[in-house]
Order: sequence, then C-alpha cells, then structure tokens
Amino acid sequence: MSGIQTMGQKNLMFFSGRAYPQLAEEVARNLGVEITPTSLRDFANGEIYVRYLESVRGCDAFVIQSHTAPINQWIMEQLIMVDALKRASAKRVTVIMPFFGYARQDKKGRGREPITARLMADLFKQAGADRLMSIDLHTSQIQGFFDGPVDHLFAMPILIDYLRDKIDPATTTIVSPDTGRVRLAERWSDALGTPVAFIHKRRDLDVANQVKVNEVVGKVRGRTCVLIDDMIDTGGSICKAADALYDHGATNVIVAATHAVFSDPAVDRLKNSAISEVIVTNTLPISEEQRFDKLTVLSIAPLIARAITEVFTDGSVTSLFEGDS
Repeated sequence: MSGIQTMGQKNLMFFSGRAYPQLAEEVARNLGVEITPTSLRDFANGEIYVRYLESVRGCDAFVIQSHTAPINQWIMEQLIMVDALKRASAKRVTVIMPFFGYARQDKKGRGREPITARLMADLFKQAGADRLMSIDLHTSQIQGFFDGPVDHLFAMPILIDYLRDKIDPATTTIVSPDTGRVRLAERWSDALGTPVAFIHKRRDLDVANQVKVNEVVGKVRGRTCVLIDDMIDTGGSICKAADALYDHGATNVIVAATHAVFSDPAVDRLKNSAISEVIVTNTLPISEEQRFDKLTVLSIAPLIARAITEVFTDGSVTSLFEGDS
C-alpha cells in the first residue's frame, strides 16, 4: 500500500477581529470554545499586522468581524486575517460577517457606478475564504457574488419570538418600508398571521440617505403597525415611514430591524419620533450613547453559534429556519 493514512479529527478554531469583541466572546460561549489567541496591532502609518499565537494547520477556521465604523479598517483587518490563515495552512476558512459591509451597493443604479458588494465578495475569495456567513443581506442576490457556499442567516425568528407576546395578530399589520422588502414582510405575515402593507417611496439619487415617502398601500388604519427593515442607518427613512403610517390612521408603530448602523443623527431621530419601540439585534456594536429608552436589543450570538456548529459538523443550516434559508 502506498501513501500514509492518519486517523485525523476535525478541529474547529474560532477567531475574532478587534471591531466587536463582545459579540465574538458571546458566540464563543455559546459554542463552548475559546477565541484563538491572536496578535493584532496597527503600525504607525495605519497598516494592520496579524499573527496567530497557536498553530492553525489543518483546522476548520471561523473568522468573525462586524463591519462597523470605521468600516474600511475592519474589513481590511478581516481580509488580512483570512490571508494569514491560508498561508498558515488552515484547511477551510469561513468568514463570518454579521453585517455585510457595502451590501447596499449591489447593483448599478446609474452609469459609471460600482457594484461594491461584488467587489467585497471577490476580495474575500482572493484572500482565501472558502465560505461566507452573514445575516439578513440587503438583497439575496449578493449570495451569487461569491464563488462558493454562502450561509444567509435570518434574524426574523429571533425578532418574531420577541414580538409574539407583545402584539395581537387580529389588530396588527406587518409593513414593508419599500417594495423591495415586500417578500420579507410576507414571510413575517405568514409566521404571525397578519396582513401586509407597504410604503411606496422614492430616493433622491443625488443625495445619500434622502427619502421621499409617497403613499401607504394596505390596511393600517386603527391598527398596530410593525415596520420591518434590514438596517437602520441615519433613521430618516424609517422615521418618515412611521410618520406616513400615523398619517394614514395607524394607532401604534413598532420598528423591527436587524442591523443597528445608527449613523448620526439616527439616535436623535428615533428617540424623538412617535415610534413606540425600536427592536434590533446586536450584529453591530451599540454604544451606551446610542441606547435610549424605547430601544430593545436582542442577541444574535446563539444563532451564529448554531450555524457554525451545523457548518462544522456538515449539518443543515437551512434547518435552522425551517426551510426559509
């Protein structure tokens, strides 16, 4: 017989960048592992240095980094971490980005624009990523930008579990803030047994984060409206949508979103709005200064840990969402 046979076992190793160590630590606790010791530092000119302090040869590596501000720094750090793992002979590298940076630039709206979400996927593939994992992508088509498996996780079950005891389906309407989220609103509606409405809006293509609400389509008068979205950035769009719902007779508006980007002046807008509660997950760090009385933050860490376990054991990530993924 030629060659060598070994009785090797799979080895999961979990790595974290510096963007959001609290989430990484919570995921590690749910997994029952420790974060692999890593030297991460910046040179005087801003260049990033990475070195792993343990052997990673042959491991199944999972690298988590939240793409929060300053977003370009943390994306670059994660790319360098992936490159270091590949050069140190990690067997498989799964990149976990709870919030996929540049996801809104997923198509060309006008001539001479980039498709930066595709560029992001290409960068991670070139760096050595074998697999991507993210939560509530801005559009599902981003999965096709990466040449390899993409685990698209959904925060909807976590948000719905929280809301289920707070609303009466008979007097509640799920509202999509635009036509692009109608399919998601329908999934919420199926889970909760409520009707669906949506808001027709237009963006000013020459001014970032500028939205004009045109019309509400659906049954909202005299009802509690749950306004859902994938992210809240400056809060302008979601607050205008809430105002439109109140103008059309809604008695209460609750906002549920996955990613709390909370760029200025989002916190002031949300705090001073007529919205009764803002429910988000902790895919991105939320500082004490960004927290306010009607904000509820739900943990995404158990979901990420379960998805990592399914990937590592060659199980089914789809089973986490009962066929929705």
